[in-house]
Amino acid sequence: MIPLLVGAAIAIGGVMIGVSEYEKKEEEAKRILSSGISEVDKMTGKEFEKLLLLLFKNLGYQISLTSGSQDYGADLILYKDGVKTVVQAKRYKNPVSVKAVQEVSSSLKYYKADKAMVITNNRFTENACNLARSNSVELWDRKKLIEFMLHAKS
Repeated sequence: MIPLLVGAAIAIGGVMIGVSEYEKKEEEAKRILSSGISEVDKMTGKEFEKLLLLLFKNLGYQISLTSGSQDYGADLILYKDGVKTVVQAKRYKNPVSVKAVQEVSSSLKYYKADKAMVITNNRFTENACNLARSNSVELWDRKKLIEFMLHAKS
């Protein structure tokens, strides 16, 4: 009887640990979602990706995060209404260069996506804008990001 009780206690402890980890993730998600643009400016790249994931999820998208080091030019893959979109997320202190557009453009074929976009908390260089136009890559700058954040949180 004692081994059974010990096993039950361990199982209960395991469940409680699982609940605690879940609660921590929920708290982190709430904290990230409550962020304004000034908090976004202080986020790490991974936190920015999580914010975008949560915001798109609020709008009914199915989302996949790509693996960090082998992402082939996309950080997020969005699915909605039969459309697959690859997203390059750039939380930068400086304007986003043409490299981000090149990266997400190359990810289109790799992920067999329909659309590509780059989202930043900053702005884009003129060269980035020119390349994006010629490759049908959608660019979301700081202003568009703020509008999106407000819309996705309401």
